[in-house]
Amino acid sequence: MENRDALRRLLEQGVAALGQSLAPATVEALLDYQALLQRWNTAYNLTAVRDAEGMVTRHLVDSLAIAPYVTGQTLADLGTGPGLPGIPLALLEPARTCLLVDSNGKKVRFLREAIRSLGLGGRVTATQQRVEDVEGTFDCITARAFASLADMLAWGGHLLAPGGTWLAMKGKYPTEELPGVPAGFVVQAIERLAVPGADGERHLVVLRRA
Repeated sequence: MENRDALRRLLEQGVAALGQSLAPATVEALLDYQALLQRWNTAYNLTAVRDAEGMVTRHLVDSLAIAPYVTGQTLADLGTGPGLPGIPLALLEPARTCLLVDSNGKKVRFLREAIRSLGLGGRVTATQQRVEDVEGTFDCITARAFASLADMLAWGGHLLAPGGTWLAMKGKYPTEELPGVPAGFVVQAIERLAVPGADGERHLVVLRRA
């Protein structure tokens, strides 16, 4: 078992490098989530990242890197997998309600246990659905390594509220995907994210309704 103090330092250093700061209770809740994910991962193979340090940098810090771009009071995280970036973002902002969407049953079972054990019930919900079947509208939609821009907007574009923000987390600059952005949506910005400790490039595509 990796030393929690060392993981705490790693998380706090990563967040500081992003120019952010976290309340001590938020740090502990994020580490509780990481520990739960690591425990479940041995049996359910929820993520390819196995080690605790990798989970802190490649999952927690990576998710928090987009926090400054999240807007509004309602968020839907599409193709959330084991809750990324949705759960870290929910832990960061207690006033926001979040819907975590994934079609994989074992991942949604994990999400429901995480919501219960982290005390997020009542404002964070997990649903096992295909994105195109989800109903409602949300101020902000996040999607991390979920699909191409064309596909994610075709399947989930109906979920974005008027004036809302769609945040698509990508690795390399998505040059080839940009022509596929459907009519009705516009790329507002593409931000290069510097995520300390993470391999490779990180880009955030910020979209809005045209």
